[in-house]
Amino acid sequence: MTNAFTRRRFLGTAAATGAATLAAPSILRAQGAPLRVGTYGGFFEDSFKAHIFPGFTEETGIEVESIAVPTGETWLVQIKNAARSKTAPADVSLMAGTPRREGAKQKVFKTIDESQIPNLANLTDSFKDRYDDGGLYGVGGVSWFITLCTNSDVIPEAPTSWKALWDEQYQDQIGLLGLATNSFLLEVTATTFFNGTEILSTKEGIEEVFAKLEGVVPNVRLWYKDEGSFQQALQQGEIPMGQYYHDVAGLAAAEGFPVVSTFPEEGGILDSGYWVVPEFAEADDEIAAFINYMSKPETQATLARKVGTSPVVKPELTDLSPEELAAVSSDITPIIPRYEMYGEHGDFISDRWNQLIAG
Repeated sequence: MTNAFTRRRFLGTAAATGAATLAAPSILRAQGAPLRVGTYGGFFEDSFKAHIFPGFTEETGIEVESIAVPTGETWLVQIKNAARSKTAPADVSLMAGTPRREGAKQKVFKTIDESQIPNLANLTDSFKDRYDDGGLYGVGGVSWFITLCTNSDVIPEAPTSWKALWDEQYQDQIGLLGLATNSFLLEVTATTFFNGTEILSTKEGIEEVFAKLEGVVPNVRLWYKDEGSFQQALQQGEIPMGQYYHDVAGLAAAEGFPVVSTFPEEGGILDSGYWVVPEFAEADDEIAAFINYMSKPETQATLARKVGTSPVVKPELTDLSPEELAAVSSDITPIIPRYEMYGEHGDFISDRWNQLIAG
């Protein structure tokens, strides 16, 4: 398997493909112009263009202009900069949790008229982000899981709990995501040892969780930011265990590599991209039609089969078989990132992470 299947190809090429988009000036949407939809770059965007956008156009008659966007803060900065000139760099786009929450604080997203989106009923409330006044500003678009992955040649019996990260028998054998804000190891530690993430509501609680998390450090050989390097080490058995993306691990296994993805008994980490609408986007009817289409069980099933993402609609509404659902999700209650924590205590968490964990 090559790095073509890594999530860096799925999502991370926005650093490259998104750069041209970010450098380009914003242009007001002309009458009858295509709907500008922002998705993560690389294979992810290619899959949308091949398997999602044509069906939307066929059903609605609305053409789509695809825009590759970054997963992190850079896209939020572009949206904010465009808002100063009362323009929008896209009509609707995916945005991950931490920048989405920050953007909501600054009210740079439009309130979405949910009366025009009947398929919202297919989503649970956890996939609907709202302002304090109840206005809807974010709708779940795609989800993916981070799980405990092992090389079965080196570790024939895969651990079934996140507690394995602290097990002395795995000293210097583990690879973990290198940032607090993408590894969500604070949430993993709180769920595994403190009966849930409520303890993360205060600085004192976060400090207590950090003290426990520090115990994994002797076992970690690699704190990775380039996931391709960890994927290669995992496949070859050089680093036989760690956090990785369930869908991409499945692709590796399908290619014949001895990679096993296990949903720990405490739950996999569920991360998601939500559809948001920049403040000065003007294509309200087309935007509503697009979000409504993306919230269809049939569309979510196509995403699961073609992109490897987990449905944001209630799984029982789709025609996905148990085997297909198992390939992209789990019935174990997931660990949900505490996105608001990183907004409220971001500097503190970053400092302690660098001091204690992966500095």
